[in-house]
Amino acid sequence: MKRRSLVFLLTCAAVHAASAQQMPGMDMGGMQMDHGSMPGMQHGAPPQPGPQEKGTAAGKQGKTVQQGAPGNTPAGRAEQSLQSSAAQQRSQADEKPTAASDAQSVQLDVQRLQEAENPALHTGSDLPAPELLHEAMGRTPVPLKQFQDWAEAGNPTLKQAAAARESSEQQARQAALPPNPTVGYSGDHIRGGQYHGGEEGAFVQQTVVLGGKLGLRRDVYRREADANRIGMDQQLLRVRADVQLAFYHTLAAQRVVALQQGLLQLAADQVTNSHQLANLGQADAPDVLQAEVEREEAKIDYADAQRDYLRSFAMLAAAANQPNLPVSPLEGDLEQVPDLNADAAVARVLAESPELRRAEAEVAAAEARLKQQKREPVPDLQVQAGEWYSGERLDGINKAAGWMSFAQAGVELPLWNRNQGATGAARADVARAQADVTRTQLSLKQQAEPLAQSYLSARFQAERYKTELLPRAERAYELYSMKYQQMAAAYPQVLLSQRTLFRLQIGYLRALETEWTDAVRLQNYTLSGGLQGVGSGVDRDAAPGLTTTDSRASAAGMQGLRPRSGGGE
Repeated sequence: MKRRSLVFLLTCAAVHAASAQQMPGMDMGGMQMDHGSMPGMQHGAPPQPGPQEKGTAAGKQGKTVQQGAPGNTPAGRAEQSLQSSAAQQRSQADEKPTAASDAQSVQLDVQRLQEAENPALHTGSDLPAPELLHEAMGRTPVPLKQFQDWAEAGNPTLKQAAAARESSEQQARQAALPPNPTVGYSGDHIRGGQYHGGEEGAFVQQTVVLGGKLGLRRDVYRREADANRIGMDQQLLRVRADVQLAFYHTLAAQRVVALQQGLLQLAADQVTNSHQLANLGQADAPDVLQAEVEREEAKIDYADAQRDYLRSFAMLAAAANQPNLPVSPLEGDLEQVPDLNADAAVARVLAESPELRRAEAEVAAAEARLKQQKREPVPDLQVQAGEWYSGERLDGINKAAGWMSFAQAGVELPLWNRNQGATGAARADVARAQADVTRTQLSLKQQAEPLAQSYLSARFQAERYKTELLPRAERAYELYSMKYQQMAAAYPQVLLSQRTLFRLQIGYLRALETEWTDAVRLQNYTLSGGLQGVGSGVDRDAAPGLTTTDSRASAAGMQGLRPRSGGGE
């Protein structure tokens, strides 16, 4: 068919060339176009030649007949050209263009362009798209509640937060306990022989904490336990937020996988249609090649979407404390986004955030620590009593002094060390904690307001995608596809409408994902980071420990005092 078309085109070209050669021999100067000077000529009738014109025409006709010899006439030259072209086509039918011929000539190989599916000129292999989720999608879908139950039951940070609270409560219990008494043996001037002297016996020593310092120390740890109790609620919200964020991100990735799979099927159908139209002569090689390119790109995008789902599911499983969970589909509705009042949600974050409540609890703990440090200069009472036996002989009689009792008491005078440094540090801690409350309020405002605006923007976008953009794009794609199948539209128009529809579908999913992300963070007071380490919030080197050490040192010093003998030395 292509050879007959080429022969027809060359025949037309030859006839056109022969007609052009006849035109210069025509005498156009003797023709008068003034209809008023030719009364015998009627409108629409060809003019009749005069005697002189008849002779001229007869001469030209004779000349034409004389040139009609074979090989010299236009028809003969056209026939020779056709035969030469057909021979050239037969000689080049089985030849392929080479790189050398392309480099030597800028002319395109028409045969290669029109025979893109020639096996000898094949452009690539049609490898199938990788199916990375074929086995996973056959498992039972997992809902959000299951992931949350796993996370709340086994997340290590929740155990850390509970341990921090327990630690503070036990320290409060310990701080209220009084010092233990000391029981010991004391001996002095122990001699034997004829002198029979020396004293030895036992004593009991007790430190009596004055000024209510034990209760104040206990209050410090109780306030810290309250802060850690709020920290448990705060960490639970962090864990829930991380699980929800990972779940809806993975759910959106699952929708993208399905969307890419459908796009891949459409691209494969377009390739089939292009081949069918090419066989009917209604599509060119570029249309077929472009359809194949779109199919290969769809395979790449489909593989990338599956990889993204695998990556997102792994993060979700880690957040739920299930690192070995096999990849499975998710059960959920991405379009059922909570309907939030943005202003009310921001106000709730600023008023009820656990982060703010914990900052306020830290202020209470700092104030309790300051009150305790102010009371620490009150000295503790050191009391010691005991019995011992004295072997010293009484004057005038040869008899030992015998058993004696003794007792002593003392306090430390706060002359130079009145706990000034610890009190000043505690006062600075109060100022820091109060400033942290203001900082927390501003930080929450800084985070909540953009989330609210982003939520409203994503909600508006999702609504417009769903009600306005997607219906129009789907209808446009359907119409272009129908027209293309009816050979009333070009393939680039179908391709453009397909890309537009896919871009809008991806935009709709991203808008839903953003809407869910912002809603989850607002509902969880902007908290996240469920796997970050949890600190107890307790200062292990705070004043209660220091003052306890100082008191014990004072008590140890009292043990070095020895009682005086009733008889003297």
